[in-house]
Amino acid sequence: MTSLENQLEQDAPQKFSFTGTGSEYFGIWIVNILLSLVTLGIYSAWAKVRRNRYFYSNTYVAHSSFDYHGNPIAILKGRVIAIVLFTLYNLAIRSSFRFVGIMLLAMAIIMPWLIWKSLQFRLYNTSYRGIRFGFRGSASQAYMKFLLLPVLTLFTVYLLAPFTHQRIKKFQHSESRFGASYFSFNGKVGEFYIAYLIGIGALIAGLVAISIVFGSGLMVFFAHSRDVKPDPSIVAGFFKFIFALYIWIFAIFPLFLTLIQNLIWNNTELAGHRFQSNLKWGKMTFIVVTNILGVICTLGLFAPFAHIRYLKYRVESMTLIPDGSIDNFVAASEEQISATGDGVADVFDFDLSL
Repeated sequence: MTSLENQLEQDAPQKFSFTGTGSEYFGIWIVNILLSLVTLGIYSAWAKVRRNRYFYSNTYVAHSSFDYHGNPIAILKGRVIAIVLFTLYNLAIRSSFRFVGIMLLAMAIIMPWLIWKSLQFRLYNTSYRGIRFGFRGSASQAYMKFLLLPVLTLFTVYLLAPFTHQRIKKFQHSESRFGASYFSFNGKVGEFYIAYLIGIGALIAGLVAISIVFGSGLMVFFAHSRDVKPDPSIVAGFFKFIFALYIWIFAIFPLFLTLIQNLIWNNTELAGHRFQSNLKWGKMTFIVVTNILGVICTLGLFAPFAHIRYLKYRVESMTLIPDGSIDNFVAASEEQISATGDGVADVFDFDLSL
């Protein structure tokens, strides 16, 4: 390949790829479960590191993969804190409602700080071509995005949910960096409201259609529900109604996921380099529904294969659209970090690990 052809290839859109397989991950998954059970959950922190390293090392863009550097001890700290909070909450429930209120207030106060530290940990322990990611956001910003806005959303009966979602994503993406270069997020609040309206509208439309189709049979079922031996066809009609509801709900989740992922990544840039997400609702729905059926029919053994199918499609729907050579950008980022120092020798030793 000539230097000109090589340059043109570097400047062309770079699709993400995922090379992991279900059979490989099954081996990791089953060992992780067995060791976590034997160690009463302690190994789960090491299991997460092993799992993340597998996923990251099999995720490629521009012929290079990502790397994960998480410390299992740091993850274990986060899990211990989560278990302590969960235990205290359950004890509060059994004691009195007053303690429940105090515990909920305490958790609301501490959770934004925990999420903030977790974001720092996860990004700092991710690298690409030897260059670490990072997170600049402050604790005060975290409290605004993860406490104040959710509380306001609750008081508005979730009418502010799309606004809160947009603000959280803007905070996460705009405060993240690769080397010394920061990401930017241009998604508008109105676009989030449109995505939510499409998702909720489709859900309601489907529920109405299902109710119309099965409505008469449902009313007959309830009318005869006190019968000693109700007609089998009536019972079958009721279960068809329930089955249709479940199928539609499982179909709507991929729709919302597709809308949100495409919206978020199509509005994210890194120093002029743009991202593009091209998830398709139909294919995502097929993957989700068949994954659920596979997990049920195999009593859970299909779970690692389902995870790989789901992750592979989401990753490979992504494309990086460079603004110039990726190699030059990475080299420049490496020089900037080397010249200024990493600047993140803070206590990045904690991960909430939910």
